[in-house]
Amino acid sequence: MLESFDAAFEVIALWFSDSALWVLFISGFLSATLLPGGSEAGLIATLSLNQFSVSTIIAVATVGNTLGGLTNYWLGLWLPNRTQQEKHGHKAIQWLQKYGYWTLLFSWLPVIGDPLCLAAGWLRMKFLPCLVLIFIGKAARYSILAALFYGLF
Repeated sequence: MLESFDAAFEVIALWFSDSALWVLFISGFLSATLLPGGSEAGLIATLSLNQFSVSTIIAVATVGNTLGGLTNYWLGLWLPNRTQQEKHGHKAIQWLQKYGYWTLLFSWLPVIGDPLCLAAGWLRMKFLPCLVLIFIGKAARYSILAALFYGLF
């Protein structure tokens, strides 16, 4: 049984390792969840390969990172006691309560971005505006990083 699992895992690992885009997608997804990590190195590495168009690379990184952010949003939906708010809550919740949906444009920020998405779900903010603003913020970040990589700034 262990041998069949090992063989299946090897096939899956080879399938994912065939394309830098898969690695970039997974890196973007995982770095947007509450797990530690960053996808910037994966973006730069993929850009330096010169195998794919810049727009494809940005799109793959953005979709992966957005899905990771939405995972945090969905996890926030499962958190209980959303009506019991402390006077001095987490900064992400304070920002969302003060500035609303627009705060999600900053979901790409290190440290605070993941809790922003989680807090949006916890506060039961509407899904579609959250999706759009998270996507825009993350796309802007990857676009700026790609522009910096190519020396456009």
